[in-house]
Amino acid sequence: MARIDLDLSHSYAAHPQGDEDYALLPLKMTFRDGGAYALLGPSGCGKTTMLNIISGLLVPSQGSVRFDGADKTRDTPQQRNIAQVFQFPVVYDTMTVGENLAFPLRNRKIPAAQIKARVGQIAEMLELSHQLDQRAAGLPADAKQKISLGRGLVRSDVSAVLFDEPLTVIDPQLKWQLRRKLKQIHHELKLTLIYVTHDQVEALTFAEEIMVMSRGKVVQVGTPEALFERPAHTFVGHFIGSPGMNILPIEAAGGMALLGGQPVALPAGMQLAAGQLKLGIRPEYTRLAAPGQPGVVAATVEKVQNVGTYQLLTARVGQHLVRARLGLEHDLPEHGAATGLAVLGPHSCFYRNEELIA
Repeated sequence: MARIDLDLSHSYAAHPQGDEDYALLPLKMTFRDGGAYALLGPSGCGKTTMLNIISGLLVPSQGSVRFDGADKTRDTPQQRNIAQVFQFPVVYDTMTVGENLAFPLRNRKIPAAQIKARVGQIAEMLELSHQLDQRAAGLPADAKQKISLGRGLVRSDVSAVLFDEPLTVIDPQLKWQLRRKLKQIHHELKLTLIYVTHDQVEALTFAEEIMVMSRGKVVQVGTPEALFERPAHTFVGHFIGSPGMNILPIEAAGGMALLGGQPVALPAGMQLAAGQLKLGIRPEYTRLAAPGQPGVVAATVEKVQNVGTYQLLTARVGQHLVRARLGLEHDLPEHGAATGLAVLGPHSCFYRNEELIA
């Protein structure tokens, strides 16, 4: 395993003129030895570009890539000793499952006894033990992708294992199992894993640290808990969560705030610098309350949805919609009813120029 340090930017244009010409804006990142990371963001944000630069499939237009302090910027994937698992399965159809898993080890002249032991260990982890003698050609796509995962994980000497949205072709039920398996494998084998995905559930359940990306920029690096509780940017608040964070313009003055065109008293102990800000509050922390209390804004109910394990209330505050995620035990008001929503409290976040200030 290796510590990976990035200090670079990348543009596919020969002569980039502005930020819009860059696939990756200037960044400095460190992936520590043995960590489990996720690169999370929408399509086109630069996730795969970063992964391909780490692997050596792509040379950054500016800057450097270092493994344990050694400059690897222009080294090939083989020289970097990288294993990479792609979005769609890459297997040798003429080989058995066991031969596919053993192939990277045989190429490195590993002794047969060690190959057998390692293949058996990885096959057991991925629940492929009963298929080791089957030809890969006749297997469905999700089984072939499990082989690809196994072939990426089978080498114990790699600098890192890179995953580029590897669960795309996997059945939803199996996808949940494989996420759990990958987390287990990381704990047991202590491999450095870097996982690219646009699926927040995959990132939040797999990674110890998540790098949220938008338009070629890493906007926040943190644990799943930090990204949920204190998004450093309004984009992270929107992108993480189901539904995402409520974002409302707010203007503070003294012990009051103007929210949705109405004055709201600040809760005891809360202080805000005077001026225009944005308030962020998760639907999970938005509660029904009597209007007129400190931190409570008057709202009009737009709709109520029973999602099975919770109820989702959508209400209008001025020109803005606010969502509250509430338990099934709540008797919720109907469409058009007036209600109050507690939006200012210990879980409130405040942003200036889209960045967290408090």
